[in-house]
Amino acid sequence: MLAKRASAAPLDRRSFLIASASAGAGLVIGFQILPKFAYGAAPGAGPIKVDPNAFVRIAPDGTVTVLCKHIEFGQGTHTGLATLAAEELEADWEQVRTEHAPANAALYNNLHWGPVQGTGGSSAIANSYDQMRYAGALAKAMLVAAAAEQWNVPAGEIAVAKGQLSHAGSGQSASFGELAELAAQQTPPSEVTLKDPKDHILIGKHAPRVDSKSKTTGQATYTIDVMRPGMLTALIARPPIFGATVASFDATEALQMNGVEEVVAVPQGVAVVARDFWSASKGRELLSIEWDESTGETRSSDQIMAEYRTLADQPGLVARQDGDSDAALASAAQVLEADFEFPFLAHAPMEPVNAVAEITQDGCEIWTGSQIPTVDQGAAAQILGIAPEKVTVHTLYAGGSFGRRATPDSDMVAEAVSVAKAIEGRAPVRVLWTREDDVQGGRYRPMYFHRMRAGLDEDGKLVAWQHRIVGQSILKGTPFEGMLVQNGVDLTSVEGANNLPYAIPNALVDLHTTDVGVPVLWWRAVGSTHTAHSVEIFIDELAEAAGRDPVDFRRELLAEHPRHLGVMELAAEKAGWGEPLPAGRARGIAVHESFASFVAQVVEVSLDGGTPKIERVVCAVDCGRPINPDQIKAQMEGGIGYGLGAILHDEITLDGGRVAQSNFHDYVPLRIEEMPKVEVHIVPSEAAPTGVGEPGTPPIGPAVANALYQLTGERIRSLPLSKHELRGA
Repeated sequence: MLAKRASAAPLDRRSFLIASASAGAGLVIGFQILPKFAYGAAPGAGPIKVDPNAFVRIAPDGTVTVLCKHIEFGQGTHTGLATLAAEELEADWEQVRTEHAPANAALYNNLHWGPVQGTGGSSAIANSYDQMRYAGALAKAMLVAAAAEQWNVPAGEIAVAKGQLSHAGSGQSASFGELAELAAQQTPPSEVTLKDPKDHILIGKHAPRVDSKSKTTGQATYTIDVMRPGMLTALIARPPIFGATVASFDATEALQMNGVEEVVAVPQGVAVVARDFWSASKGRELLSIEWDESTGETRSSDQIMAEYRTLADQPGLVARQDGDSDAALASAAQVLEADFEFPFLAHAPMEPVNAVAEITQDGCEIWTGSQIPTVDQGAAAQILGIAPEKVTVHTLYAGGSFGRRATPDSDMVAEAVSVAKAIEGRAPVRVLWTREDDVQGGRYRPMYFHRMRAGLDEDGKLVAWQHRIVGQSILKGTPFEGMLVQNGVDLTSVEGANNLPYAIPNALVDLHTTDVGVPVLWWRAVGSTHTAHSVEIFIDELAEAAGRDPVDFRRELLAEHPRHLGVMELAAEKAGWGEPLPAGRARGIAVHESFASFVAQVVEVSLDGGTPKIERVVCAVDCGRPINPDQIKAQMEGGIGYGLGAILHDEITLDGGRVAQSNFHDYVPLRIEEMPKVEVHIVPSEAAPTGVGEPGTPPIGPAVANALYQLTGERIRSLPLSKHELRGA
């Protein structure tokens, strides 16, 4: 279906000249680590090869540009990756710049994921640690070789520091820029030696963010800033309930709106294509659409949760089994039970999702905050019936994501390409989601129900543990299903539960995967957002039943897990655990591992009327070798704030299948006055670095709930906290 504005003059078709970008004269270095490695692997790369594509570029003016294969959406990835390369290159930090790498999975694949270029799972620094250091070391070696050739001196006598090469014996020196062109002609060495950590001048030290200036001055380009010649803006009317489809539509009134060019049907709904956002928005309001809701999800949140509770009465698919938990429970001196409910959660990034698509003579160009460029390329190519290499993805800064931009079906890119195709490629198209579109558009953290049972013996020892989880699969039906769904168990549903670190001789974790017509997606820290909450609250309950202090109880159970124990001890020490607090305050603790990083948090809470007030958070983090301590602290603070907003206020609820929330007035992020004082303590480590983008979020909820129990005597088993009226004990 296609409807055109009768009075609108048709836009001329344009021919497009696609020019390949060139780095110009200078040094271009690239390589790839061949073996895949896992989280927490020991430092040290395997075989490497030089590739004509670039990780490091050095221009004749001395500027060092690090091409980053991971998107920067506020988490500091570009600063971290540049730090790794610049450390080995011996670049002056002031001369370092960064760019998003082009979409090229063969060169820029995520080494934790296989042949896919993408950012997620807090993997950017972890999988690039060796890679980017070797890039810098190779570039330095070729610069040294160039200097040795030009000066006719031994390479071993040449010193490199702060972007300069020098030879003490002859008194000769040159900048990186002066040697860049000659360096590009050198044969890369087959081996390079990386620096001893004791000699690091950037890694583990303060290095200002590389993107601060451009973002504070407004020079940084986000997708919402992109302006292409003749570009049109499209807003899509999507079904009012998930799973519904368009039966028919009438665009007569919409086409009478000044600025509206066309109204077209696309797989996702009905798109109003206009010369500007306002016209598209008003035109969309004037659409008359009849929806077929026969295939839609019409249940309410309460109905879905009631079904989850019933399902939890039956055993699920086993995700972990140690010993005989049924027998251990039957013989336990005390048996405790607890149920936990978790709502759907939206990501709500500050920059709503959007994408620009331009169909060209040679293929298609995409501009977007691409979290998984390989998937975005594939989606656009499939829609247009072209090869993926004909799709150019320009990855831009994004104003947050928290997982929202990592859709397995590339929803915003697919929409932009679909609209551009529907108007026969006559103009570039920007598809923009409004805040309401985003909050009501699905891709939520799934709703979950947890049922816990545990047994203590007569000495208060934890001898039995059962953890049943009920909820949707994020991975079912996606390209990632084959990798991350094992024997029917979606690993993202049970992570944080199936790798429980506590020493329990008899443990069972099982899962019911449900069919709900609400599209779901990974949300910051994914499964750990609900498993850590239920586990850490239940551990506190068991400690109380055993007559033990929560820290002492955990200490015994974590004896075989020194990194969990280390962060817990550090957080407890820095928070003054056990020391008296002012009247009306209480402490709570939680410790959790996610993405191979270990985080413990101690919170102090009070009550302001019936509303929790988070006064202080003391956070300890072990993420292996710290690359940039400021970035680590910032990510812990950000993860804490994001998690606090969710547990205090947030839920997505359905009424007859329709989403009740729409914007920040009823889906409330953490307000600035609610942000507590946060202290972050980093555990010194020589282990390989792991991620920090997500692990700060899971412990904050249970730590707050545990503190509130000490204050109120009430165990809170459903979120958000705003649903509960709390009073002091």
